[in-house]
Amino acid sequence: MAPNCLNMKFLASLISSFSVMAASLMSQAESPNFVVVYMDDLGWADSSVPMIEGQANTRSDFYQTPGLERLAREGMVLSDAYSPAPVCTPSRNAMLHGMTPARMLNATLNTKRSFEEYRGKITIPQALKQANPNYITAHFGKWHIPAVSPVKAGYDVTENDKGTGNGEGDFLDDMKTFLPEEDPKRIFSLTDMTKEFIAEQVEAERPFFVQLSHYSVHIWHDSLKETREKYRALPRPSKAMDSDYLPEDEISESAYKHNWLINYAAMVDDTDRAFIDLLDHLDALGISENTYVIFTSDNGGGLRGNRPLSGAKGDLTEGGIRVPFIVRGPGVPKGEYCSVPTAGWDLLPTFYELAGGREALPEELDGVSIAEAFTRGDAAEIDRPGDALIFHFPWYNGEPESAIRRGEFKLLKNLDTKQAALYRLEDDLSELHDLSGSYPEVAASMEKQMTDYLDSVGAEDVNELRAGFLKNIEGPWLVGAQERAGKQRAAAASGDASAMKQLAETEKYIKWLKQEAIFTRGRMALSEEIK
Repeated sequence: MAPNCLNMKFLASLISSFSVMAASLMSQAESPNFVVVYMDDLGWADSSVPMIEGQANTRSDFYQTPGLERLAREGMVLSDAYSPAPVCTPSRNAMLHGMTPARMLNATLNTKRSFEEYRGKITIPQALKQANPNYITAHFGKWHIPAVSPVKAGYDVTENDKGTGNGEGDFLDDMKTFLPEEDPKRIFSLTDMTKEFIAEQVEAERPFFVQLSHYSVHIWHDSLKETREKYRALPRPSKAMDSDYLPEDEISESAYKHNWLINYAAMVDDTDRAFIDLLDHLDALGISENTYVIFTSDNGGGLRGNRPLSGAKGDLTEGGIRVPFIVRGPGVPKGEYCSVPTAGWDLLPTFYELAGGREALPEELDGVSIAEAFTRGDAAEIDRPGDALIFHFPWYNGEPESAIRRGEFKLLKNLDTKQAALYRLEDDLSELHDLSGSYPEVAASMEKQMTDYLDSVGAEDVNELRAGFLKNIEGPWLVGAQERAGKQRAAAASGDASAMKQLAETEKYIKWLKQEAIFTRGRMALSEEIK
């Protein structure tokens, strides 16, 4: 009987093992997919979707985005969503790693850290693979994180192993030839890449994560001619100028690229049209019910203002960091709004939880899972240390600021003047009324909480950054420009018209460098004096 007993035990053990494997495979097969559509510099109210329910002034009365309207009907709008920073690089890096730019010492466009220092820091692709090793991850479009390449960040598929900057959104691979007219800002080709990747994973029955990072609507602006003609024919919006309605052949190249409202509107529309194509693709593949789709932006923007928000890209006012955020997916209620404050660094732990991750993530992460907000909206209980979002932007040639959002209040502090202002965003989105005198205890508490956090992570000092900026100005930048001017001056002396034009541009650049050096030294002295 002993052998039979052993055989029975072995058989039971084998059945148990197969059951565990089957359960694991079933769990993996049911793992959700993730599609993140990441715009570049899209303002909070630069779509036809109200960012706050029932408030018409939080949507555009000119730009038409039926794709985003569809996503909002089928999902949820997060009204109080923030980018990690008011400019591209630190925002993208923070989202990738689930940490604030302050902690990463990457609070501005430049970073003090090399990839070696980021090695071992978990990223979104790595977190998903930790939750389920079957995940396949991809990134298409703008990267703009010099310290880390897409491949080393853990992406399985990417169009460029080294990553891309802004130029790839305007030029072909030679970085000289402009993109074809039928594919402005690579809007449509990037969408096609994304669709192809998704189809391959569906056929292979693998869960996937893909981030489609559009180059639009970052300058240089571009769009389809047919879309521009559509907007020229629409009723004139309040922010339009007479120059917007000049014949197209009279629009200057500079205006076309930077400040032509019709071109900007058309670019937003073209991107939305591609987004509709992507949503239709998910429906056709039959995976919409098991796929989270998130649409957001890397920082604030807005052509000719960002009303009703104050400020825009490059500062920590609401216009610089509050961004559109719409999510659709399993368990997300349709057509609802959520006012729970969130930031881009929350996405990593959120995706990890939704993917079934159970092991603890690194304690150094600043992000927390907002998965409950996706399903319960304002009723969600988000366990965030200190119940605050903290931003740090020690901009060395602009206004250096830090900010903290806690509950209904936001405190904004100038790092040069040391002046802080307190706003209650619920009834003052435009940040017009400083309440620090009315709520001194709240202001003091929030400033201390912000300062304590920044001190704890060794956040970058503005004058330290200015010193590095000044070193570049007076070193390689100025020396290189002066050497270039010398060669151009010699060619110009022979009557070369092209050399004369180049020399004028170089001399203009040299003048700017010298002025910037004077300005930077002045700001450093002022900041030290006030300190």
